[in-house]
Amino acid sequence: MESFTDDVAIVTGAGSGIGRQTAIAFADRGARLVIADLDVEGGEETVEEIESDGGEALFIETDVTDAEEAEKMVEAAVSEFGRLDYAFNNAGISGESAPLADYDPDQWEAVISVNLTGVFNCLRAELAQMQEQEDGGVVVNNSSVLGKVGFETGGAYSSAKHGVLGMTKTAALENGETDVRVNAVCPGFISTPMIDDSDDLAEGSEARTEIEQRHAMNRLGTPAEVANAVCWLCSENASFVTGEALGVEGGYLSR
Repeated sequence: MESFTDDVAIVTGAGSGIGRQTAIAFADRGARLVIADLDVEGGEETVEEIESDGGEALFIETDVTDAEEAEKMVEAAVSEFGRLDYAFNNAGISGESAPLADYDPDQWEAVISVNLTGVFNCLRAELAQMQEQEDGGVVVNNSSVLGKVGFETGGAYSSAKHGVLGMTKTAALENGETDVRVNAVCPGFISTPMIDDSDDLAEGSEARTEIEQRHAMNRLGTPAEVANAVCWLCSENASFVTGEALGVEGGYLSR
C-alpha cells in the first residue's frame, strides 16, 4: 500500500460513492483530508468515518461550479494543514437520459457546469497552490469510460467527460517541467448511489444487466477499485506518469 503519511489531499464529491471511498483510502494511507461536497450531511459522515479510524479530516461545503468557492476550498486546506499535495476532482452529476435532439438545454448546462466547469474551477485553484510549493503535487480528475466513447442518451455526461480528458492533457503539458503531475481516471460503470438509485439501472433490472454485460468482467466496478487507482496515480510509483487517462473499467473498451 502507498504511504501518504502527513500529506494533504482534497477530494471533491466526497460525501458518497467514489469520492468517499477515495477519501477513506487516502486517510488509510496516512493523508490528512479536506472533504468537499455540497451534501453537508454526507460530507460530515465521511469526516466522522475517517476520524473514527484515527484519521484527520476537515469538511468544507463547496459548490464546484463557483470559482470563488473552489479557491476557498484550497485556501482552507492550506490554512488548516499548511500545504496541498494531492487533489481528486470527482464531484459530478449524471443528468437526464435523453437523445441529444430531445435534450433539455437547462439539463445540458447543469451537467456541463458541474462535470466540466467544476473540474476546471478546482484544477485552476489547485494548480496555483501546487505551483508555488517547492515539491509540487498531483491532481487526478475523474473522467469516465464515457469520456473515451459515446453513449446513447448520455450526451451531456459523455461530452463533459471527454472535455475533462482534454483539460487533463493540456494541464499535464503546461506543467510538464514542474513537479506537478495531472492525470485522469476513467471508471466504467461503478456501483455507487448515482447508479444504484437510478430508476433506469436498478439492481436486477434488464437495463442494469445489459450494462454489466458491456464490461468484459460482466459486473460493475466498486468505489474501492477506483480509489486504489487514484492513490496509485498520486504515489511515487507513478512518478513518470502524467497526462494519462487510466481506465478502471473492467474491459468495457475491450469489446
